[in-house]
Amino acid sequence: MTNLADLQAPSLDDLEALAQDAYARLPEEFRRLCEGVVIRVEDFPDDETMNEMGCETPFDLLGLFRGVGLAQGGGMMQTGQFPNMVWLYRRPILDYWAEHEESLGHIVTHVLVHEIGHHFGLSDEDMEAIEASAG
Repeated sequence: MTNLADLQAPSLDDLEALAQDAYARLPEEFRRLCEGVVIRVEDFPDDETMNEMGCETPFDLLGLFRGVGLAQGGGMMQTGQFPNMVWLYRRPILDYWAEHEESLGHIVTHVLVHEIGHHFGLSDEDMEAIEASAG
């Protein structure tokens, strides 16, 4: 049995490593949708993001995608255009993990796929298939 007294919550770096691993396991055609995506992990969304997304608490948002992918004509970056970015919010993800019967890796993969997928208009069924293939 693991000595629970010695365990610590995953750090920002730990969650970023999980996210990079999850992204690398996604099907190539899905990764091409947002080629060069930058994955950032923060403890919480900033105040501007919370206001923009209509969040009541910092725990309301697990992740966020910002950018333009190939599907929206983003194959060539325009001057002044930021790279495609996915933010994963560590504390809300850990809170969700504590309340559900899923592995942390599964949750990170789910949030990553859904943030990218919703941006490109993929159906829930499409995203479930992508998650299953990354499993």
